[in-house]
Amino acid sequence: MKFFGWRWLAVSSMMAGAMLAGALSAKAETRPQYGGLLHVAMRAAPATLNPVELAGVSYGQEDAFARRNLTMLMFDTLVTTDESGRMQAALATSWQASSRQVSGAQTGNERWEFHIRRGVRFHDGTALSSEIVAASLRAANPGWNVRAEADSVVIEREGRDPAWLAELTLPRNAIVKANPDGVPSGTGPFHVVDWQPGKKLTLAAEENCWRGRPFLDGIEIEMGMSFRDQMTAFDLGTTELVEVAPEQARQLSQGRTSQNQASQNQTSRAGRQVRYSAPVELLALVFTRDAASADEKLLREALAWSVERGSIRSVLLQGAGQPAASILPNWMSGYGFVFSSDADLPRARQARQQVRAIPTWSLGYDGDDPLDRLLAERIALNAKDAGLSLQPTPGANADLRLVRIPLASAEPWIALANVAKVTGTDTGKEGGTVEELYTAERSLLATQRVIPLFHLPVWYATAGTLKRWTVRPDGSWNLADAWLDEGGP
Repeated sequence: MKFFGWRWLAVSSMMAGAMLAGALSAKAETRPQYGGLLHVAMRAAPATLNPVELAGVSYGQEDAFARRNLTMLMFDTLVTTDESGRMQAALATSWQASSRQVSGAQTGNERWEFHIRRGVRFHDGTALSSEIVAASLRAANPGWNVRAEADSVVIEREGRDPAWLAELTLPRNAIVKANPDGVPSGTGPFHVVDWQPGKKLTLAAEENCWRGRPFLDGIEIEMGMSFRDQMTAFDLGTTELVEVAPEQARQLSQGRTSQNQASQNQTSRAGRQVRYSAPVELLALVFTRDAASADEKLLREALAWSVERGSIRSVLLQGAGQPAASILPNWMSGYGFVFSSDADLPRARQARQQVRAIPTWSLGYDGDDPLDRLLAERIALNAKDAGLSLQPTPGANADLRLVRIPLASAEPWIALANVAKVTGTDTGKEGGTVEELYTAERSLLATQRVIPLFHLPVWYATAGTLKRWTVRPDGSWNLADAWLDEGGP
């Protein structure tokens, strides 16, 4: 069974009506305008712009979505996906897979050939070539067998995995040309004008972008700003696009929702908009090691049953997100609903009563995030009701941690593998049927290294002057077609 098309159905069907309505209403609103500098704020404070280095430090960090968005502004991948999850040409115009042969005999391996788009240039004027593409992919994936052949790039892989093509859409596989000044060159819609690592990034429209010049003249991104500082700048009108904390999303979203906006995952109040993705972030408890005994396994089971996800969502998250007992959200896997997320205190107490000695576990959380502290304290109270002992601590060293794990891709096998990497486990497989995916997820949960709590969307607030920008289901921006209405909302 194929994944990459049908798993988007639930998300894309919600957006289909809005896309048609939006297309009709676009004729009535002001024609898109060239010009304007968009001001953006984000929590991420990366020290590099290299997509490979960004990906290497972002796995398992809550700012991974911001890092993903930075990459998409400046760089392109060989292939991409549309809103329905279908593969689309990008720097590769076409591709095909064939069985790999050794000594005239077919093997179970695959040979993929990608035909490189002609006429594309990097921001520094260098022409895109198969040699540069192959070198970029080898740097990002040292274990891959990649080589240039004339105007094509060939990638040979062991085994057959239809879902593998989705790996090429990941930011780490963006095509990059290294430069002596340390600022990499890409082929995306914007190029770097000023880069102050960890502080500020200024981008300008690429006039000769192969996809066409973007409407915006440039984007100025302030980095390392807390949710509170971002909202202050937004309220003052100095920033048009900011990130929104989960517990703030509902308050900002209250107000009138227009008919055309309802299916687009966006709400409007006083000319401002709040838009959000599908649930693409896993909030979970992650143990730093495997359970050392049968008693410890019982205690971890008791902890999982003790957490009152429903009340936490209502009170602390203000209705945001979805309670979860699965690693993958239902929209991605299609079977997430079979995992019960309801608390079962009698069952938790029963498991706890089978153990004589009850240790005190330290529960680590992000000390810079007030919400994380409240969540950790509430989980500790739930655990106490079950007879367990948790000690919340903002320190880095803890027996288990409250973490937010960005799902690396809308492709479920890739997302599951990323969670396994973050939690120190292994899925043992790269692709397969729905049944095999379910088995792999159950096996990962059986390690008891991770206790899923919630699936969260990513929220953004924008000024009413920012037009025609979207948030894809995977949480990434699309600013290539955005424009600023200087006349106001």
